[in-house]
Amino acid sequence: MQGFAAFAACVTWLSFEMVKIASALPIEKHNTKAVLAVEDLESEFKPLTVEEAQAWRQNNAQSSPWRVLGLQVAVGILMVLLTGLFTKDVRLIASVAWGCVAVVIPALVFVRALNRQMRRTQPGSALVGLLIWEMVKIALTVALLLVAPKVISDLSWLALVASFVVTMKVYWLAMALGWMQRKSKPTTF
Repeated sequence: MQGFAAFAACVTWLSFEMVKIASALPIEKHNTKAVLAVEDLESEFKPLTVEEAQAWRQNNAQSSPWRVLGLQVAVGILMVLLTGLFTKDVRLIASVAWGCVAVVIPALVFVRALNRQMRRTQPGSALVGLLIWEMVKIALTVALLLVAPKVISDLSWLALVASFVVTMKVYWLAMALGWMQRKSKPTTF
């Protein structure tokens, strides 16, 4: 429990430091040059034709959240296996597994909801649905972390948080490896 308290204190200190840095930055309330620059950009905006849009889609890859989720599951299983291989401590294995589950289960729920939201024809309702499902994902993650001490006796918070962070940071690994990308199929309007 001391490890969790130290982690919480570190996060609190970091957030206060970020607020101090942000408040020290000069902010101009009425920056007319910035407003004029935005207006100039808006006047230069040219919508793409259907052919240009199709060419852009073929040259620019789309992200696949299912690939990232699969990579998270694979990394989680690998961490559990390596923990079991090196420590053979059931308490650590269960803690590492729970940290991975606290990332993968909410991500699975979110990716499933994301696929449903992308099928909507109205962008406003899709965005609202996306935000709601993101809140559900966060609430589910917090609930899984809060229930961990009740599920796992003699929980190792350090192992849980370490596996949680590693599993969550798989997004960066997926982007570095290019696994999030796939060629998009041309669509006709």
